[in-house]
Amino acid sequence: MTEQVADGRANEQRVALVTGGARRVGAAIVRRLHAAGWRIMLHYRASSADAAALADELNQLRAASVATVQLDLLDTPRLPELVQATLATFGRLDALINNASSFYATPVGSFSEAAWDDLLGSNLKAPLFLAQAAAAALADTHGCIVSMVDIHTERPYPHFMLYTAAKAGLVAMTRGLARELAPAVRVNAVAPGSNLWPEHGKAFDAVEQQRIVDTIPLQRIGAPEDLAQAIEFLLNAPYLTGVVLPVDGGRSVVL
Repeated sequence: MTEQVADGRANEQRVALVTGGARRVGAAIVRRLHAAGWRIMLHYRASSADAAALADELNQLRAASVATVQLDLLDTPRLPELVQATLATFGRLDALINNASSFYATPVGSFSEAAWDDLLGSNLKAPLFLAQAAAAALADTHGCIVSMVDIHTERPYPHFMLYTAAKAGLVAMTRGLARELAPAVRVNAVAPGSNLWPEHGKAFDAVEQQRIVDTIPLQRIGAPEDLAQAIEFLLNAPYLTGVVLPVDGGRSVVL
């Protein structure tokens, strides 16, 4: 019991910066870490109402435990402001969760430089420059970085060329930073398969959704809580770095 109390108190001191934390998978990550005692800097780009509502809800459970910060992650020169805001609010940073992502089809022959800037910017450039900005603060706390990649970096899904290239770069970033920032900072990633269908676009109609479910050994798509649980595990695994953990119901073994 004494050890559990001590661990709980330690968690109450830890601080995570979660990008894209207002909705969907990001909100599940915020809720799970908060329930485990973490304090959260919740980043959002446009979902101001959702961010405020989630922060208010969690702050009622534990006062001054969640703060919000707004920024377009494509505004690279301003990315250090997210780290600065976290340190100014909470005094430390223990984890950077690179969750925010753009996702849509870009078939070869039709994609544009604007799509390149958006997909590579949100899925690779922003996580890398944000990791660079956070590295010193994370080293001070022997913290960690966890990024959201994709099982399809190994077996690309048709028509998602730019997204796939960006996530493949994020895998390389994870492994490279794991080596370069060691031993002070651990760097890992989770690789979802299908976890929530996209809100916009028609990339996955009902027939395609069922085809995908039929290929998953566990016979369901993932839930946001599945990814949140995996991220919490990596945050608490002191001898894991450079790991890309599939969270896909076994789909990657049958693709």
